[in-house]
Amino acid sequence: EEQHLPRLTERFYRVDESRSSATGGTGLGLAIVKHVAASHRAELRIDSEPGEGSTFTLAFTA
Repeated sequence: EEQHLPRLTERFYRVDESRSSATGGTGLGLAIVKHVAASHRAELRIDSEPGEGSTFTLAFTA
């Protein structure tokens, strides 16, 4: 859902509230990617189609 996209890179953010730490994951993955991208002047793009899936792209400039 589109309202989640701006928050996906926040630490501990989970789209599915029914998921807990017992089911796996910490909600840190994309937050770490965002900081690595910023450190290397890269761009993180997130494209999502509800019901279809999401594409995550990390683009580094030369």
